[in-house]
Amino acid sequence: MEQSERLHMPLFSIRIVKELTGLTPRQIRYYETHGFVRPARTDGNQRLFSFADVDVLLDIKQLTDRGVNMAGIKEMMKEQEAEREKEVREREELKKLRERLKREAVNHPNETKASMIQGQLSHFFRS
Repeated sequence: MEQSERLHMPLFSIRIVKELTGLTPRQIRYYETHGFVRPARTDGNQRLFSFADVDVLLDIKQLTDRGVNMAGIKEMMKEQEAEREKEVREREELKKLRERLKREAVNHPNETKASMIQGQLSHFFRS
């Protein structure tokens, strides 16, 4: 299981989140209605929050404690989300590039066109 999956795994009831964040259940539900967190629901309709949700709620609490209003928080969260999406795209591009390099280095090490670097890369990518 990847770290991202663990961070988004629904684990905590609203009571636990309340204790972890110092927010009231009403505040937590309010931030949910504004789309800052999206807890999973059990069959009995109980909210289950993830580590990522708790982190977002802690960030919101810190911002409100510093006097940032909801409009400011929404803008900051939008910027953070855009930055996370950019990072995900960059990681995917790097992953594709690495796979391409691996395929070329491992599958074509003996071709006359293969450079010395490709030969060195093939040793790096061999399992």
